[in-house]
Amino acid sequence: MDRSLELSVPSRTEYIAVVRLVVASLVSARRSVAAERIDDLKLAVSEACTNAMEANRTSQAADPRVVVSVWEAPERLEVCISDSGSGFDPERLPKHPPVTDPDRLNFERGLGIPLIRSLVDAVRFDSGPGGTSVWMTLFGGPAADGGDETAEILRVVLSDEH
Repeated sequence: MDRSLELSVPSRTEYIAVVRLVVASLVSARRSVAAERIDDLKLAVSEACTNAMEANRTSQAADPRVVVSVWEAPERLEVCISDSGSGFDPERLPKHPPVTDPDRLNFERGLGIPLIRSLVDAVRFDSGPGGTSVWMTLFGGPAADGGDETAEILRVVLSDEH
């Protein structure tokens, strides 16, 4: 699998929209994915970034950042959102009632991870004392035309070559 993007942003909420835009633009330019699936990914990326920024509040780093990486393989695309917080065990998260249960309305927090799980094809969490990485997978091949000029513009703007 090849990394096609790495973006490091300050741990401030005003950068979530930037991350969402960059990831969505890259995916729409380079992958054969329906627009609705790109919208799902944008929401999942927003949730993962929000969680990462919250986790970074516990970081010992002088300038904790959120690192976003996009990896591509012929049959899938993976987006990884990483923080430098204290980590967590996703298996120990409280279970929420189904969305059809009125008791679900009693939960004001903790809905981001279940939402991410429902929006992407696969998700995994690599977490430890040095931080957490959330890997979100969308299945689907490369764009039929191999991408367009948007992908090339993003490659040049976001690369270290300029």
